[in-house]
Amino acid sequence: MSTCVSANPYMAKPVTVQKITVENEARDLKTFRLAFVNPADRQAFAHQCGQFAMLSVPGAGECPVGIASSPLDGDYVEFTVKRYATGVVSSALHCLEEGERIGLRGPYGNSFPMTAMEGKNVVIVSGGFAFSTLRATIRYMLAPRNRPRFKTVTAIYGARSPGELLYKDELAAWNASSDIAMHVTVDKADANWKGRQGFVPTVLGEVRPSAANAIVLVCGPPLMLKFTIKPLLDMGFAPDMIFTSLERRMSCGIGKCGRCNIGSKYVCRDGPVFSYKQVLELSRGQF
Repeated sequence: MSTCVSANPYMAKPVTVQKITVENEARDLKTFRLAFVNPADRQAFAHQCGQFAMLSVPGAGECPVGIASSPLDGDYVEFTVKRYATGVVSSALHCLEEGERIGLRGPYGNSFPMTAMEGKNVVIVSGGFAFSTLRATIRYMLAPRNRPRFKTVTAIYGARSPGELLYKDELAAWNASSDIAMHVTVDKADANWKGRQGFVPTVLGEVRPSAANAIVLVCGPPLMLKFTIKPLLDMGFAPDMIFTSLERRMSCGIGKCGRCNIGSKYVCRDGPVFSYKQVLELSRGQF
C-alpha cells in the first residue's frame, strides 16, 4: 500500500551565506548572496523579477524579502536586507557571517509584467532600498540575450545621501552604458558628490519620459509614491501601465494567515506587484 506525503510548504531549504556586502554608510543595509546546499533546491527555485522569498534564522524567525538578483544570475540568489532597531529577524540576519547557514523558502507572489514589457519602452522609478527588486529587473533586461526584447530603458533612482545609494558599482556601470538611460539623484549632496541633487519626483519631472508605448515600474517609500504617481498620470501614463510593488505585513507568504489582505486580495499571493489601476480599485481611490 503506497503512502502519499505532501511537501510541507513551510519547510525552508538550507542555504549558505556566500558573500555579504555592506551597501551604505549607516551599515544597516546588507546584500546577502546565498547558495543552496542541495543543487536540486537551486534548480527548483525558478524565480521571476519582482517576486520575494522568506528568509529564516534559527531561533529568530523568518521574514519576507524581495529577491534582488536576476533569474539569470547563476547558482546564487541575492537579498538586500535593512536592519530595523526592533526587527528580530533583520537584526539576526545582520549578525550573520559568511559561511553560515540559514533557511529560504519560496519564491512567492507574482512578478513584474515582463512579457507585457517586451517591445515597449520601460521606465523605472525608485527610491531607497525598495530598488532591490528593480535592480534584479534591470540586470535581467540588460543581459545580452534579453536586451533586444525591450526598447529604451530609463531608470530614475534616488537615496537620501550619496552614502545611502545601493549597488554603487552597478550604478556606475549602468551610467556609462548605452543600453540604459540612468538618472541617479540624492536628496542631500556632500562635498564629493558630482551628480544630480533633488527628490525623485522632481527629477522625474525634469527627465519627463515619454508615455508612448511605455510601461512604468515604480517602487519606493509611501511618500515618494504619493508624489510620483500624479506626475506620471500628468505625463500621459495610464493607470494600467503603471506597476508598483506593495509592502504589507506578510507572515506566511502563501495566503493562509490573512495578515496581508487588501480587500479580497492577499499581497503575498495576488501581489506584491499590482497595477495602479488595481491599487485604486482595492483602496477605493484612496491611494
